[in-house]
Amino acid sequence: MSRRVFLHSTSIVPAALAVPALMRPPTDVTTACAGLAMGTVESCESRLPLVAGVPLQPFVSQVTRMIGATEYLGAPLPPEHQHELEAALKMTDEASAVASIQRVLDCHCLVGVQINPEMRVKVAPGPARPELVEQGWRHFLVKVHNEAGTTAVLRGISSQARRLAGAMPDEVRNLWLDLQMFESQPLTRTLSGLALEYRIVQLYSRDPGQREATLTFDVGQGTQDLGYRNEVPVLFTIRPAETVEWRVRDETGAPTVAAFVIRDAQGRVYPSRAKRLAPDFAFHPQVYRADGELVRLPAGRYDVEFWRGPESMTKTQQLTVAESAGSASGQSGGGGAAQGASFQIERWIDPAKFGWWSGDHHIHAAGCAHYMNPTEGVLPADMVRHTLGEDLKVGATLTWGPAFDTQKRFFTGRDDLVSRPPYLLHYDVEVSGFGSHQSGHLVLLRLKEQIHPGGTSYEHWPTLGLNTLRWAKRQGAVCGPAHSGWGLEVNSSDLPNYVVPPFNGIGANEYIVDVTHEVPGPDGKPVRAVDFISTVDTPYVWELNIWYHTLNVGFRTRISGETDFPCIYGEKVGLGRSYVKLDGKLDYADWCEGLHRGRNYVGDGRSHLLDFTVDTVRMGESESELRLSDAGPVKVHVRAAALLNEKPSPERGKRRYQEQPYWDVERARIGETREVAVELVVNGYPVAKQSLVADGALRDLTFDATIERSSWLAVRILPSSHTNPIWVPVAGKPVRASRRSAEWCLKGVDQCWSQKERFIKRDELDQAKADYEHARRTYQRLISESEVE
Repeated sequence: MSRRVFLHSTSIVPAALAVPALMRPPTDVTTACAGLAMGTVESCESRLPLVAGVPLQPFVSQVTRMIGATEYLGAPLPPEHQHELEAALKMTDEASAVASIQRVLDCHCLVGVQINPEMRVKVAPGPARPELVEQGWRHFLVKVHNEAGTTAVLRGISSQARRLAGAMPDEVRNLWLDLQMFESQPLTRTLSGLALEYRIVQLYSRDPGQREATLTFDVGQGTQDLGYRNEVPVLFTIRPAETVEWRVRDETGAPTVAAFVIRDAQGRVYPSRAKRLAPDFAFHPQVYRADGELVRLPAGRYDVEFWRGPESMTKTQQLTVAESAGSASGQSGGGGAAQGASFQIERWIDPAKFGWWSGDHHIHAAGCAHYMNPTEGVLPADMVRHTLGEDLKVGATLTWGPAFDTQKRFFTGRDDLVSRPPYLLHYDVEVSGFGSHQSGHLVLLRLKEQIHPGGTSYEHWPTLGLNTLRWAKRQGAVCGPAHSGWGLEVNSSDLPNYVVPPFNGIGANEYIVDVTHEVPGPDGKPVRAVDFISTVDTPYVWELNIWYHTLNVGFRTRISGETDFPCIYGEKVGLGRSYVKLDGKLDYADWCEGLHRGRNYVGDGRSHLLDFTVDTVRMGESESELRLSDAGPVKVHVRAAALLNEKPSPERGKRRYQEQPYWDVERARIGETREVAVELVVNGYPVAKQSLVADGALRDLTFDATIERSSWLAVRILPSSHTNPIWVPVAGKPVRASRRSAEWCLKGVDQCWSQKERFIKRDELDQAKADYEHARRTYQRLISESEVE
C-alpha cells in the first residue's frame, strides 16, 4: 500500500513511535509481549543459588504482594507456575516450601542481587530469557538476597537508559533502553529487610534486534568491592513492534495533525519520555502525529487521548493492536500490512471562520525545557508540527540568549518554508539573556534585521530598553514587553490596585517609562515606542494592573497573548493566544499590524469575545475610537462563547495556584455552575455583568452604559479572555480617568529607576536619565490634567 505522509520532518520517519500493552494483553495476544519472561522450573532451578533459613510467613507475604504487582502490571505468572506456587504453599516443611517458591520465581528473574553484611552488592545473571519488545515495556523479577537486612531502596540503573534529551550526539545510538524499578503499591518503595525477597524491574526498548545493556544495582553506598561487582552485561533480543497507520481527520474530514497521549493501565505514556528527541519533546506526555504517518506499537490495548488545540474537544478512545505473524517470529520490522487507527477531531468553535486568527507571539525553539545536546535546540520542522497540532495559526518563534548563534540562521524576515498556510511559522527575536533584558524582556515582531548594528551576535546590544525599541521601530517592528507580570508582584487581588510593585524583574518594568515615549518610525515620523503589553502567561492582576493604569492616563497600548513556551509554560504552545481580526487571508505582517492596532482579544482559547463594538465603532477599526459630543449612553455588543466541563473537575481547587495556568476558564466559573461572568469594564472597573452558559454556544450579549467623561471600555471573562479597549472621548477631551493612576505611574518610574540604573552601561547612562526624566515630567503633567481621583 502507498504510505502518504502529511508532514515531513527530518527528525521523524513515517514509521514513528510506539507503545506497550495497556491493561491486560488481549486474549489473542501472547503475554510474552508485556508479561514476565517464561521458563520451566526444570530449566532454571540451578541458575541462581537457593537462599536457606528464610522464615516462611513474612516471605510468603512479600511474595503475595509481588504477585499482586505482576497482576496490576498486566504481567501475571503463567498458570502452570501459579499452580506450582500453590503446591509449595501446602508443604508442611517450611524449608522445602521456601526452596520450592524460589525455584518457581527464579525462572522469571533477569538478575540476582546479593547484598553482603557490609552492604556490598554483587549482581549475577538470572535464568529469564532476556527478551524485550520494540517501543514497549517488559517486566522481570529481581531476586534479592539481603544478608545485610537493609531497608534501603534498591536502585536499578543502566548507562544505556539515560535520557536522550541532553545527551551528546555520539551517545544517542547507545541510549536505547529505559529502566524503572516498580516501587508502587502493593510493593513498598524500600526493601523489607527480609533475607530474601523479589522485586520487579521494568525495561523498555527503543529499537528492535539485538542490543546489549549493562544493568547496575545498588543500595545507596559502597556497593562493590573485590569479588563484588554490582553490574552485569545482558544481551537482549528485541522483538519488532507492529506498524499502525495513523488516520487523523479534522472536523471537515480533511487530513490534519493532532496531539496524542498514549497510556497504559499504570498511566505510563508512550513512547518513553526518556527516549524522545524532536519532534517529540521529553517534557510532554503528548506527541503530535499527522494523517498517514506510520507508528510503531507492540501488540496490545491502549487508551489514546487526543485533541487539536483549545477549540477542539479532548476525546479518548481505545486502540487494540494485533500481533502479526512476522512480529511473533521475530522478523525485523514486524510483519504484514499496516494496521489502521482512526481519529476524528471535533470542534466546539472555530474563530477563523469569522476572520479571527489565533497566534502565540512568544514561543522558543531553544532554551528552558529544550535541550542543548544532542542539538542546540530544535528545528523549524519540529516547531511547526506543534503549532499545527495545537491549531495555532501563527507561531512566532523567538530567538533569544540560549543557542542564539545557532538559531539565528532560521531568521529570514519572511515566513519559514515549513509554514503550511494558513499555518505560519515565523522567526523573530526576544531580547532575553542579553542587552536590555534586565530592564524587562522585549518581544520584537516583524523585524527586517534581527541583530542590532555593531556585531553578529548578542553581546553588543543596548542595555537601555528604549534604545532597543528605537532600533526596532525604525524598521517597522511591532514591539512589547514579555511576561509582563514579573517584577510587578503585589499582595493584592484588587484590580486596579494602587500598591507600587518592586519593579525588580524581567516583565513590563521599563514599560512604565517606554509608554510615555514616541520614537522615529520607518519614515521618520514619530510612532509609539511600545505597541502592546504581553498577557496570559503571568498572574493577571500583575499584568492588567499596570496596563489599566496607563490606559487611565490616556496611553493607548494594546494587549497581546503569549505562552513563553517552554519557559513559563512547557505544557504546549498556544496556552496564551491572541485572536486577530483580518479582513483578507492570513498574513504575518498583517497579523502583527492587528496587534499594533488592537484588532484582537486575548485568552486561553477556552472562551472567546468576538466583534466587540461600542455603538457603531468596532474594536480595532476607526482607531478604536467613538467620539461623543456630550456625556450620554452607549450600547455595547459582544459575541461571546466559552466551554466548561459540565461538572467541575474533582481536582479543581486542590492544586496549588502556580500549578495551573494563570489565565484559565475554570477560574472564571461561577461557583459550581457551568456559567462564567462576562463583564463590561470602564476605566478599569466592571460596571455591568452578565452570566454566560459555558456550553460552547456563541451568544450575542448587549450592555448599556452611560459615559460621563472621556473613558476607555473593554469586555472580559476574567481570568480567561479580555478584549482590547475602545476609547470614548467626550467633547474632544483626552482620557484622564484617574489622578491616582497617574500618581501610581509616577511612583513606578522612580521605583523602576532604583532597580534598573545599575544595569545600564556607562555610555547609555545619560540617555537613560533623560528618558526617565521625560517619563516623570509626562506623568506630572498628567496628574495636573486629571480631574478625577
